Amino acid sequence: MLAAAGQLDAIEIDRDLAAGLRTRFAGRAGLVLHEADALKWDWGALARERGARLRLIGNLPYNISTPLLFRLLESADALIDMHFMLQKEVAERIVAAPGSAAYGRLTAMLAPRLRAARVLDLGPGAFRPAPAVASTMLHLTVIEAPPVWALSPLYGQIVAAAFGQRRKILRNALSRYLSETQIGAVGVDPGVRGEVLTPAQFGALAQAAAAVLH
Repeated sequence: MLAAAGQLDAIEIDRDLAAGLRTRFAGRAGLVLHEADALKWDWGALARERGARLRLIGNLPYNISTPLLFRLLESADALIDMHFMLQKEVAERIVAAPGSAAYGRLTAMLAPRLRAARVLDLGPGAFRPAPAVASTMLHLTVIEAPPVWALSPLYGQIVAAAFGQRRKILRNALSRYLSETQIGAVGVDPGVRGEVLTPAQFGALAQAAAAVLH
């Protein structure tokens, strides 16, 4: 991988693993090891330092995959794409269609900024030690010109409210932001649940809420 990449920045929080990597790759040109927390890492600063947008690859710790993806959304302008190994259940949520059982907040938040494609599935036997879950590698490509509604400051709040209690219909889930009439005015049925809305419909609601608040 290092030979193919030419320049590789590795982020590792575990001191013992970082020490092992330093020993293993001592004297190898092109590898820069950062002993740091990926959840707190400044991806934009690294892109500026390298003079180019970043391409990320990793077998993510499954317990931080969702918060890390949300963190990376904040630096989407600094990224080209990501190849990530994820727990299969999480990957299915990312590529889920509106109305499906797997569709939820994660799907709606990532879809406007990232184009997701399944690369391959791996069973537990592909790893040592074998985990208790199946895994999937996804290719996530940053959408360079996201729709305007995806950048609405209220988009994330509207999505979170809609999925905060999945059984709530929109007129109740979004009552803090919009009235039943205002929800209907953007072409969304206030009597449905958030799980059937497309990201674009969430965007329309976010823009309507922003107009109301201002």
